[in-house]
Amino acid sequence: MAEKEKNRKRIGWIFWTAFALVGAALLFIYFRSSELVPWEGVQQVFTALAVVFAAMVASKIVNSFIVRRLKRIAKSKKIKVDVTRFRIAENLVSLIIYTLAVIFIVYSIPELKSLSFSLLAGVGFAAIVIGFAAQEVVSNLLSGVLIAIFQPFRVGDRMMFEGEFGTVEDITLRHTVIKTWKNIRLVVPNSAINKATITNYSLKEEKILETLEIGISYDSDIDRARKIMLEEAKKHPDFFDPREKTEISSKKDSVKVRVIELGEYFVKLRLYFWAKDKPAAFRMSCDLLESIKKRFDREGIEIPFPYRTLVYKKDLEKKK
Repeated sequence: MAEKEKNRKRIGWIFWTAFALVGAALLFIYFRSSELVPWEGVQQVFTALAVVFAAMVASKIVNSFIVRRLKRIAKSKKIKVDVTRFRIAENLVSLIIYTLAVIFIVYSIPELKSLSFSLLAGVGFAAIVIGFAAQEVVSNLLSGVLIAIFQPFRVGDRMMFEGEFGTVEDITLRHTVIKTWKNIRLVVPNSAINKATITNYSLKEEKILETLEIGISYDSDIDRARKIMLEEAKKHPDFFDPREKTEISSKKDSVKVRVIELGEYFVKLRLYFWAKDKPAAFRMSCDLLESIKKRFDREGIEIPFPYRTLVYKKDLEKKK
């Protein structure tokens, strides 16, 4: 799908380029044969358009060549390329090339060059205005570079951001794209995500210790309930055993159940189990709630609910 999208964009770019060239040729023929517009003015306009077009095409070609070259060098030398840093470097290269193209256009067109010199006269005021206008842009740019250097998260990491769980799909100079579990894309400015507190489930390792709490009645057998919870956790398809060989030989438990509260009408048990990652932990939690409930029903373990006795006022008056 990605290759098809690239081909579609490439074909579209070629089509619009050809369309622009044909349009420019028709305009050239019209103005050349017309006596309403001075020929010198037409030449200046078409020269400016030619410079702009040539600069943008050249920058596009140079940018594509450099990016492809970097990828080939990484593959040929069998270097493990960090996707996050490579994406930021690719965007920086594009920014530099297109900036140079704009500078070339300005200095190649006399009118723009004289205008740029005129603007330099008021550079102090312009700098203040541009500084305020570009403050957010610069902040996002610097935040993107810092994310690439320190890597609090990377492309492909699973993370929680402002209550949304998702996978980092792309990191650009301006924003970060997070694909949520609902298949929704969150486009977050780098400056915002750089300031926020995030939960990265893929940093260092993805295995996670999950918990599940279930209350039983005071009349129920705690040991029997604990055994059921342990058995259901261990036989789940996503069950993950994080123990090393020494821990297995010493018979260290891979799953635990502890009594954490004696409530008003229940004894609360907490199940501790490991999963290979956050999505697997969520699946296990849902499945275990169902399977443990069914086992409790079959084996006489009661999950209690509060009992209330209602006394009507008229009944109290009758007793008096």
